[in-house]
Amino acid sequence: MAEVYLNGKFVGNVENKDEFIERIKSDRRSGVMSANVNFYYDAKLDQICVESLRGRTRRPLIIVKDGIPLLTEKHIKQLQKKEISWKDLADQGILEYLDAAEEENALVAFSESELTPDHSHLEISPLCMLGLVTTLVPFGQYIQSARLSIGSKNQKHAIGFYAANFPVRIDMDVNLLHYPQAPIVNSIMNDLCDYDKHPSGQNLVIAVMCYKGYNMEDAIILNKGSIERGLGRNSYFRPAIADELRYSGGLTDEICIPDKEVKGYKSEKDYRLLEDDGIVFPEAVVKEEDVVIGKTSPPRFLSSLEDYSLASNIRRESSVALRHGEKGVIDFVLITENEEGNKLVQVRIRDQRIPEIGDKFVSRHGQKGVIGLIVPQSDMPFTASGVVPDLIFTPHGIPSRMTVSHLLEILGAKTGALAGRYIDATTFGSEPEERIRKELLSMGFREDGTETMYNGITGEQFQVKIFIGSMYYQKIKHMVANKLQARARGPIQLLTRQPTEGRAKEGGLRLGEMEKDTLVAHGASLLLKERFDSDKTIVPVCEGCGLIAIYDAQKDKRYCPMCGDSDVNDIEISYAFKLILDEFKSLGIYPKLQLKSKY
Repeated sequence: MAEVYLNGKFVGNVENKDEFIERIKSDRRSGVMSANVNFYYDAKLDQICVESLRGRTRRPLIIVKDGIPLLTEKHIKQLQKKEISWKDLADQGILEYLDAAEEENALVAFSESELTPDHSHLEISPLCMLGLVTTLVPFGQYIQSARLSIGSKNQKHAIGFYAANFPVRIDMDVNLLHYPQAPIVNSIMNDLCDYDKHPSGQNLVIAVMCYKGYNMEDAIILNKGSIERGLGRNSYFRPAIADELRYSGGLTDEICIPDKEVKGYKSEKDYRLLEDDGIVFPEAVVKEEDVVIGKTSPPRFLSSLEDYSLASNIRRESSVALRHGEKGVIDFVLITENEEGNKLVQVRIRDQRIPEIGDKFVSRHGQKGVIGLIVPQSDMPFTASGVVPDLIFTPHGIPSRMTVSHLLEILGAKTGALAGRYIDATTFGSEPEERIRKELLSMGFREDGTETMYNGITGEQFQVKIFIGSMYYQKIKHMVANKLQARARGPIQLLTRQPTEGRAKEGGLRLGEMEKDTLVAHGASLLLKERFDSDKTIVPVCEGCGLIAIYDAQKDKRYCPMCGDSDVNDIEISYAFKLILDEFKSLGIYPKLQLKSKY
């Protein structure tokens, strides 16, 4: 007697479990029962679990009977002629959808050649086990699984041609590659998802070698000549948005050039780019703190008493200015209405980004690295035929990561570029390596992809053959220009009087205990005196009771609230320390400072 559970609830027992399972299976395939139903027999617990709820991941498989798949050549021809559809195959019981539980009871064949009478299902394509972006990784069967998923994630960060209607869109924080290209080495998914219409990388000539140590730890070296010809250039767009809000009492915001009477008026220089309507003009060159949309708002607090004073009529300044560290050109100005019918102004700022040291590049195999050096073309190594690589990649990134597909792509793209054709590198169905090697050999190159190269500085021939070819490289949105942070003096927090935190707030970088140890170890401990006085303060301390005394600025007099006019000395302490002494006092703890002479 096997127990039957429907969606986790016990519904009864069955005497002949095999007959029951066969009945459900045949009813589902013939269309008597919903195709959404899946079942799973647990032999250890002697339970049959039937599931029909939503939220399960299900995938289609071809049904196999006696070692022969039900999908025949006739069906495939009918599909190609569009006489039948995918739904018809499911309705006819040729395909069925299995969830993770039912797959435990199934034996799925990887390919038709593996089929035996024991198999219950056949994969439509082994490629189906991968997601959309992962299938774009070329030669995916020659790569470690973790790197395959990293390569997939990196492609999602790549800068490319993200949308064809980008001129009329106001998108937050987007990038547009200037010269995107389609890859020479691609997979079947490139055609299926129209990758040519939204590419996100460029085909570069890449040499695998070390160069002065500037590409150690996965860094890459770029050819300055290639950058000047447009390699990796992109535009960065971000919007500035302001709307006229309505407040109680009939008060509204106003988009205009603020008057000098307005509370918080900046300076004439800040408003210099605004036109008569209070909005910046297109193609204006703007930098940080420049106002792009002028706006004034009513005062924050209104009371009946203030109505009689002149102060209540003074509006406050609430313009939209560029944030700290931003610069660019005004690309597009849009004046429209929001959902409430209020005036809405959106200004798009454009900034050209040229690859610089620290920008991140990645291949489709999870081999990511930042630019470590940009070398003039005259100093770059070159081949006997005069080819200068665009990018130099370190060989040390290959052995431990086992990304053989990275090397195969270089070989395949080299062959494809010379033969003038695309190379099919679909995972589990790629062109064999032997055929690519033979084709490269037939075109007069070494079959292993290596060439004799010369030192660009001395002109001497390298004593080893260098692996060189073409490859599809992608620029990632993580750029130095968005992350560069520095500070000298600037805003501080109200409570602790320490510098603010974060790049947008013009903040500092915090030195912790471990960072302090590195400076001490370097013998630069005096630097800590400078670094650790960001919240230095001078407080009067009573020598009698050891409490912080009071300084009366009007009388220029110091006295202790407990001891009266006793000896009071000024000492230098961190404001955070003074704050914790106040916290102790509030808890009823007596924090006594014992002073000693400095000298």
